[in-house]
Amino acid sequence: MLNNDVLRSIRYTLNLSDSALLEMLNSVDPNMDLATLRSYLASSEDESFVRMDDELMVGFLDNLIVSRRGPSPQAAPATELPLTNNTILKKLRVAFTLQESDLLEILDSVSFHVSKPELSALFRKADHKNYRPCGDQLLRQFLKGLTLRLRPEAGAV
Repeated sequence: MLNNDVLRSIRYTLNLSDSALLEMLNSVDPNMDLATLRSYLASSEDESFVRMDDELMVGFLDNLIVSRRGPSPQAAPATELPLTNNTILKKLRVAFTLQESDLLEILDSVSFHVSKPELSALFRKADHKNYRPCGDQLLRQFLKGLTLRLRPEAGAV
């Protein structure tokens, strides 16, 4: 899934303004301006669209965690690049303080059923024998379910 899609979805879910989003991204890229932000938020068919790189997305997700949970007393481990859907899902799980039951409930709310073993396989290390890559559809449905959970009025549209 494109980092731009994740950024747009989280922005909508949390109802973040351009200035709030810019503030979160400025700590990662101090040269970020409103025009650049809008090029990341543009549709992929739009001529102003610019693909968001993994380093910027990792920084944004880390800032999201800090903004929602506060700074960690321990130094965060470096995120391996390239960024995967599994890593995005892990960081969102931390940011929104979600337990396994919450994740299953969120996915069930959008009729995307996943078993507990399938879910736990998404959070394993990539070299583990039971590791399972997170597909675009699962991440997209999770973001949709998260939006419904945090903005119930979004489901009424």
